[in-house]
Amino acid sequence: MATQSPFSLAAQALQQFGASFTPPAWVVDETLNRVVLFLNHVLQQEPEATRRLARQKGQRIELQWQTFTLKLSPTPAGLLERVQVEGFDLRLTVTDPTPLDVATALLRGDKPGVRIEGDVQLAAEVNWLIDHVRWEPEEDLAKLWGDAAAHTVCQFARQAVEALKQFTASWRRPAHEATKATP
Repeated sequence: MATQSPFSLAAQALQQFGASFTPPAWVVDETLNRVVLFLNHVLQQEPEATRRLARQKGQRIELQWQTFTLKLSPTPAGLLERVQVEGFDLRLTVTDPTPLDVATALLRGDKPGVRIEGDVQLAAEVNWLIDHVRWEPEEDLAKLWGDAAAHTVCQFARQAVEALKQFTASWRRPAHEATKATP
């Protein structure tokens, strides 16, 4: 008889909770504003990224995941701004059903599942940004706390992420194994 992992039970409970929980609209709105601020912070550190985005000014990019939608448009300065417009030039829909699936894919070093619709050139530019623009948290922390403290905090965070990767790899079985019947 096959036994079920307590972690898979926890994942199922989170999935059921997530299906029934809807955050207030103001929380979603403020969270999306902070996401745009963070994206612009990262973009400002990469001159090539802002040059590429500036060439796409006025285009409409729609990011979707479940019931959440973020509509963005590149500015002439090569940054992103939230817009409230109808239609899109490029729509990116995350197909992973739960935050746990998205986080697991990211921890493995994979991109989450995404369905792409729209302008091929704009999609190529967004893909270039995803592949080449990286946030360097150690640099940001060094501005606040100094190099030594930033290095220590980031080293600890890298070790924690590595431990989490190993942990998730040990309890997540491939789907074909989970469906096999045991005698």
